[in-house]
Amino acid sequence: MRLDIPPTRMQLLRLRRRNIIARRGHKLLKDKQDELVRKIMELVKQIQDLRLKIEEELNAAYSFFYFASSKQALSVTEEALLGSDKKIEIEYHEERIFNVRIPKFIKKISGTMLSYGFLNTSGDLDLALRRIDNLLEGLLKIAELEKALEILAVEIEKTRRRVNALEFILIPSIEETIKYINLKLSEIERSDLTRLMRVKEILGKR
Repeated sequence: MRLDIPPTRMQLLRLRRRNIIARRGHKLLKDKQDELVRKIMELVKQIQDLRLKIEEELNAAYSFFYFASSKQALSVTEEALLGSDKKIEIEYHEERIFNVRIPKFIKKISGTMLSYGFLNTSGDLDLALRRIDNLLEGLLKIAELEKALEILAVEIEKTRRRVNALEFILIPSIEETIKYINLKLSEIERSDLTRLMRVKEILGKR
């Protein structure tokens, strides 16, 4: 769609400069979009690998917990679990990726889940809780990665809309207007030349 501006040489110069800037902006945004896609694919791979590892460990922990539950009274299991002194503190920070703020968790984990007496509990409960204890770092890491993935997905959608707006709307409009102004200026030059030749012809007859 042609821009609604007067067909003058000044406007032509401005449009040419604007076209150069728009094309540079388009290239930068396209590069950013490509890098965001690469980073998102990298995050997806990390999350998939981490999820698989966590699921395997959880399945093993559930198996040990099942065996423990079958060997001891429910009240013993509940008492053992309530005695945990495990503490998790998380500090929230941000880092920038392509000028996008991504959350980073600084984790402080202290204590243990196995803070109960071993006399009345099954060894399977110890194994189950140790596996779950070892998963805490991974669970916090996957939460951090998934939040980063969510933020980058929103950013890539914004970038994609800007790239498309430049590529399919602004740049074609500028180039169409440049062609229109060139055509109009050429018509004006031909008209002026025709008048000039006519004036010379009239003067030459005198």
